[in-house]
Amino acid sequence: QVHVVESGGGLVQAGGSLRLSCVASGRIFSINDMGWYRQVPGKQRELVAAISSGGSRNYVDSVKGRFTISRDNAKNTVYLQMNSLKPEDTAVYYCNVRNVRGIDEYDYWGQGTQVTVSS
Repeated sequence: QVHVVESGGGLVQAGGSLRLSCVASGRIFSINDMGWYRQVPGKQRELVAAISSGGSRNYVDSVKGRFTISRDNAKNTVYLQMNSLKPEDTAVYYCNVRNVRGIDEYDYWGQGTQVTVSS
């Protein structure tokens, strides 16, 4: 079993910044992709940003230029630096970790951390 724990959410005014962290622990073989998703009530969970084990990044268009994803492979940790936050960024943010063993892949999710941006 792999445990995924997020931290760093909170309440911030529009234009402010937050940094989310996510640590994976437990029965880890090889972590491939790590990503951040977000969800608001009544909507589907959406991918915000993802980073591969080699460092390739992709972002949803709405956060490009404002958010930066990074990872520390030695610590099995992924970060999301969020700048110039907008009220529409308000959501529960979830961390996703893909654990790989041979041809088998296993996705694990954290419990989520609330980000609230006030106008």
